[in-house]
Amino acid sequence: MPPLPPALLLLLAIVAGSAMDATIKHLAQSNHVLAVTFGRYLFGALFSFFIWLHAGRPRIAPDMWRAHGMRGFLIAACAVTFFWALTVLPLAQAVTLSFIYPLLVPFVAWVMLGERVRPSSLVAAAIGFAGVLLATQGAPEHARSPHYTLGVAAVLASASLFSVSMVLLRSRAQTDGAPIVGLMTSLVPGLILAGPAFAFAAPPRLDDWLGFLQLGALAAVFMYLMAQAYAKAEAQRLAPIHYTELIWASIIGLVLFHETPQPQLYLGAALIIAACLFVAYDERRLTLKAREAS
Repeated sequence: MPPLPPALLLLLAIVAGSAMDATIKHLAQSNHVLAVTFGRYLFGALFSFFIWLHAGRPRIAPDMWRAHGMRGFLIAACAVTFFWALTVLPLAQAVTLSFIYPLLVPFVAWVMLGERVRPSSLVAAAIGFAGVLLATQGAPEHARSPHYTLGVAAVLASASLFSVSMVLLRSRAQTDGAPIVGLMTSLVPGLILAGPAFAFAAPPRLDDWLGFLQLGALAAVFMYLMAQAYAKAEAQRLAPIHYTELIWASIIGLVLFHETPQPQLYLGAALIIAACLFVAYDERRLTLKAREAS
């Protein structure tokens, strides 16, 4: 069987990720968010371990532990903030707000690497911010939690952390391979979260153990397919596919949680997505220009 193209691999990853988010939202209704987050990485590491075994147990070098250690802290913080936001926001709205992360990458690179922020990035960020403001008005009144504003802030904080982790993912996926990236992306955050989870969260309910197994399986498939996709194609080529998550989140939110977002959500999503595509187009234009000049 010929290998699947990167776009299809990422699309399948997004479907698995949407199902994973829905499982998290369901489990967090009756379990502490730290327990759910730790369970996601514990069972994700278990299933990722079998994928690693099936791949022939590729060697995990010491430098990989160091690199994934840094990513692990980012991923753990990103997950806790986003998973908590899922408990107070409609699923489609949390997903829409998380789309802001590509617009944050230039500013992250400016802070971390001293890279210059291009005017096009500033324009796109302004458009994306307008989309965020509009999308925050898209939750139906009956679905608004008392912690709604904190939930929006948590998603934006999570998106900021995710933008850093995705920059690191591209390099690690190319050098380490999908089986190692998938395993380390679950194992390292799980080790980091173990202490806080045991200290502050009650054990999961027995009735939810099958849900945690499902969560781990979806997490492993999601990370493995995403690592494969990013190892085969440039991030800017794959970025638009991430926005199909809004379709799956809307369907799942309607069917499982009876959430019907208002039109403002989709209008805000359109602005955010348009801003992200503009950045991707400008990046591609500059890359082609640099190649022609050389």
